[in-house]
Amino acid sequence: MKTVVPCYYHLDVEVSPERVDQVRRILAAHLRYWNLENLVEPVCHCADVLLRSIGEHAADKNTTIEMWWNGQHLITAVADDGGFHPESATPGWLARIAALSDGWGCCGTDTGGKIVWFSRRARAIERAPLVPAGPAPSLREARRTPREMPVPAMAFSTPVGSFEGEVVAAASG
Repeated sequence: MKTVVPCYYHLDVEVSPERVDQVRRILAAHLRYWNLENLVEPVCHCADVLLRSIGEHAADKNTTIEMWWNGQHLITAVADDGGFHPESATPGWLARIAALSDGWGCCGTDTGGKIVWFSRRARAIERAPLVPAGPAPSLREARRTPREMPVPAMAFSTPVGSFEGEVVAAASG
């Protein structure tokens, strides 16, 4: 069994509408690189929601995005340094993050900003190369070869010489 190597990714970005789509593609590429294709859509959607809310409501658009993968959980955190308050953001965005994640949370930073994080459980997709199976043996290959030693003749049986010839003929046929 392969052991999973913990992975970490950090991105600092200034949020703008065109940059949100670019960040989404970057996060998707890292998830695919980590063999987490099944998490691309929910993680990118949650990050998209967070970044668009920051872009609409935060005074300072500088944002940090971090992803941690430990082999069972992917944790994604989006932090800003401006006075972004999740309560004042677009209604329902926290409900969308809660619906697409296994856990989430929000906390304040020393600079007055917020960190919103969410996690997803998953296992890395293990790609085992397919090994072609050898052909099953045919009946001829699986048949045992006749004995080389003559079988002792029993009373009321056919002579040994003719029996041995029949066995050889049957084996070669």
